[in-house]
Amino acid sequence: MLKTKIGFIGCGNISDTYFKVAGSFDALQVMACADHHLERAISQAAKYGLLHAYSPEELLADPEIQIVVNLTPPSAHAQVALAALEAGKHVYNEKPLAMDRNEAKHLLQFAESKGLRVGCAPDTFLGAGLQTCRKLIDDGVIGVPVGATAFMMRHGPEDWHPNPDFFYQPGGGPLFDVGPYYLTALIALLGPVKQVTGIERISFPERTIASGPKQGSKITVRTPTHIAGLMEFSSGPTGMILTSFDVWGSSLPHIEIYGSEGTLSLPDPNTFAGPVRLWRSGSGEWEEVPLVPGFKENSRSLGVADMAHAIQTDHPHRANGRMGYHVLDIMESIHQASMQDRHLEILSTCEKPEPLQHIDQKYHLD
Repeated sequence: MLKTKIGFIGCGNISDTYFKVAGSFDALQVMACADHHLERAISQAAKYGLLHAYSPEELLADPEIQIVVNLTPPSAHAQVALAALEAGKHVYNEKPLAMDRNEAKHLLQFAESKGLRVGCAPDTFLGAGLQTCRKLIDDGVIGVPVGATAFMMRHGPEDWHPNPDFFYQPGGGPLFDVGPYYLTALIALLGPVKQVTGIERISFPERTIASGPKQGSKITVRTPTHIAGLMEFSSGPTGMILTSFDVWGSSLPHIEIYGSEGTLSLPDPNTFAGPVRLWRSGSGEWEEVPLVPGFKENSRSLGVADMAHAIQTDHPHRANGRMGYHVLDIMESIHQASMQDRHLEILSTCEKPEPLQHIDQKYHLD
């Protein structure tokens, strides 16, 4: 298989996670990175042995680069992705796909008009942990799914992140920042959502940065930080998601899926492996299920590699823009449903992505 040449725009905190892994995939050749602060790009290119350190404009002008991986802050996701498409390149966005549905819809429509692909994180649902859960559900081990719960309960990132301001602005908060991992996992297992409602609040109107160069600085909170959403899936099950930056500790599970013949306890959807536990009807206890062969370690860029493989073989890619848009639609609708005190129909939909098949090499896709 020919390698697809990729370049990264955005060399902030998340970039290390991608750079450590991307070059290990058979389908990818990492050519360059870029950042508006050129010194960041130069540092990352030297650290990971990349050929070029560019400004964003220089990277988009490089004719060799076929896929742009967009690791900029959420407020720039749509703008940078559109620039990549205008340059004739496929694009893979970090989550969320855009700040709102209008931006995201325009992005997808423009990509379609250009015959280009859009991908969107997260790709953790392609890891061995959630792929094991997919197989158990598909094999009927828990019977017919009837419901699901998802909990992301923690204190806010101001305790550890050096520049946490954007987490507390519109487009941030726990639902938009971490919720995509949970919602994408649920969609990958149960399919799309058809209606939602929600309740939310800002528990602490001001936050204090606890570390880094801005330690002691105050952040005015402008987005909800404790959000409860209810969902009805098109396939029948009901679901609940609770995300919070307002709690100091919790013993709630990450995700559970309830079926007519058993319960499935999922690993953290922000990881590629983790324990999968099963409670069978009549068993009276949990059992840990061995993971299917696949991607168990940190495999960020797996979605990019799957996208590159799909482009070469003319197949759909799994971490795709349509699913990213559906996740964004769900999150924005939960927020609107809370403000309007009603249920809202989800007008978008997406395909439940096909299971990922793995063979021999850790970073070889089939």
